[in-house]
Amino acid sequence: MIYLILGIMLVVAGGVVTVVFWVPQVCDRAKIKQLAGSKYPLVYVIYIANGPLLLLLGIISIIKYYAST
Repeated sequence: MIYLILGIMLVVAGGVVTVVFWVPQVCDRAKIKQLAGSKYPLVYVIYIANGPLLLLLGIISIIKYYAST
């Protein structure tokens, strides 16, 4: 049961981060680029770690739950 709950939480968190990053009105990437300067590519590394990666881990956790039942 813990895999299912954890998976759902990770999928929701990963989905929210992904939507927030790609919707222009929510996340002003021009402002972030101005603040980050030459370190701007690091923003994408952080995004990948917190968006699609969480989504993927959540899906794997849900699959593991259903595979064990």
